Amino acid sequence: MSVTIKDVAKMANVSVASVSRALNGHGGVTPETQKRIREVAARLRYVPHSAARSLITRRTQTIGALLPDLHGAFFSELIRGIDIAARARGLYLLVSSSHGDATEAAIALRAMQGRVDGLLVMSPHADQVFLDDNLPILLPTVLMYSHVKSDRHAVLDVDDYGGARTMVRHFLDHGRQRIAFIAGPEVNHDVQERARGYRDELSAAGKADTICVLPGDFTEESGYHAGQQILAMSPRPDAIFAANDMMAIGCLSALEEAGVHVPTDIGVSGFDDIPMARYVSPPLTTVRVRIAELGAKALDRLAGIIESPDEDGPIPRETVGTELVIRASCGGGEPSKRQL
Repeated sequence: MSVTIKDVAKMANVSVASVSRALNGHGGVTPETQKRIREVAARLRYVPHSAARSLITRRTQTIGALLPDLHGAFFSELIRGIDIAARARGLYLLVSSSHGDATEAAIALRAMQGRVDGLLVMSPHADQVFLDDNLPILLPTVLMYSHVKSDRHAVLDVDDYGGARTMVRHFLDHGRQRIAFIAGPEVNHDVQERARGYRDELSAAGKADTICVLPGDFTEESGYHAGQQILAMSPRPDAIFAANDMMAIGCLSALEEAGVHVPTDIGVSGFDDIPMARYVSPPLTTVRVRIAELGAKALDRLAGIIESPDEDGPIPRETVGTELVIRASCGGGEPSKRQL
């Protein structure tokens, strides 16, 4: 027969309620009692019955995360941040990807219902109609990288627009005259904001006639192909701003193959500051999004909503700032140790 919570309580000479509080970290017992209970539980190899606990607490201790993709350094960092924050709270993750497809996103959201206490949603398809159709009204949800103005869901966004304007301004301030932009998937809110920042900064500088936008899809391959297109242009741009670091890295490869020197001939920059950005050659100038911290902040926000569901007041919307990180790929100054 399997060991029950009553067996642990009997051997530790405490109540069943005390065992539950000690093993769930809810307090209410002294450190000495908690230590004794945990030692007894380990000795008996007691495993809490999660289904039974869920019936009592009405919690699964699981958080769902819907992301547009799971491939690449950005999503790896994002999931890492979410997971670290979740484990610190005794929570677990159920992660799914929509693969950029609205139907897949809807299926994933519906599959998670009843299995999670709350949801983190990052999807280009998650407008208000989509959310109303696929999310229960009372399921705590935090939207990431979202343009939705919602009175039902918390939103954690990034200042993509401001970050893009800062990057373009840096190029202009250091004498770059023709700045090309490699865009990402058109449906993405973050891509739209980065493209808008690029266009607005050039227009504000009286250089609207130099706007040059090339297609991309956030992959290294698309950055490589965009780099080849730029090499064939006449006059050739003297700076390239990619909407993410992976495309910038692919572009660097195309320029290197063609014998074009970066940054002397062309400056190159990206967006996100994924971990490998500092290790490519030359090290990549970029707009830093603290990706793991963004994931942790989203998880903490969701946990707060779950723990205090009846809190009055408007659902907060928060925009996280970005930081320009100057490295060797764009010229215009040496990087500091802090930036690296």
